[in-house]
Amino acid sequence: MPPSAGPSSAGSPSANARSGDAAGALRCAVCGGESRQPPFRPGPPEQAPDLDLRPGEPLRGTMARWLQQCPHCAYAAPDIGRAHPAAADAVAAAPFRALIADTSHPPLARRFLAWAHVLEETGALHAGAEATLHAAWVADDMNRPDLAVAWRRDAVALWRSGPPLDAEQTVRVIDALRRAEEWTDAATTAEALAAHHPPEAVAQVVALERRLIAAQDTGRHTLASAAPPAPRPHAAQPRASRRPANNGGLINWLRKLFKK
Repeated sequence: MPPSAGPSSAGSPSANARSGDAAGALRCAVCGGESRQPPFRPGPPEQAPDLDLRPGEPLRGTMARWLQQCPHCAYAAPDIGRAHPAAADAVAAAPFRALIADTSHPPLARRFLAWAHVLEETGALHAGAEATLHAAWVADDMNRPDLAVAWRRDAVALWRSGPPLDAEQTVRVIDALRRAEEWTDAATTAEALAAHHPPEAVAQVVALERRLIAAQDTGRHTLASAAPPAPRPHAAQPRASRRPANNGGLINWLRKLFKK
């Protein structure tokens, strides 16, 4: 999903950071530099998301607009006019500067990694995992499986370093492990989640993940493929009873996820 401002955007050091002297300019909350940043208002996806919640089209193809980046200090965020008080130190430090200078990584991926780095340094580990996963999506699109695998592993490490994961986050960890070919870890994590009897919608996705792990399938699959098919009614059944099976659990879960 497109990132929200997230925890690291709270506590902006300046109440006027979003205003600029030039009409239409946005002032970076980290360095104070001004730049024009086109607004982005994402529309709802029309296709089902992937198992790791990458949204379907048309939202899927708008990743280049999910983050702003300051052309002066390279701070990246959904809104560079807001920043955690510690963001300036993170942006000025050598690891961030090295990340920005690494031309072996796609520019868009570097933007998401830059945001992930600030999130991690300011303590928002789960949000940092999300941003790192977004970088993996960029690698997928650019046919760089080596980078996609590495960044999925990094995302898992960040998720597990933060607060306890809920069932939905654990599903995303399982999918990242599967697509990174971490078969044993993926299978163990999926088995543990299934043993806790999660809600039906989550259980359907976990069941699909376990089948994919057993087949050592690293491919992209959507949440729609986790819903069981509706049984066909027998011809002798009354017309009123010829209804599809109730998959409301999965549908309601999807609706909730789209609101995040």
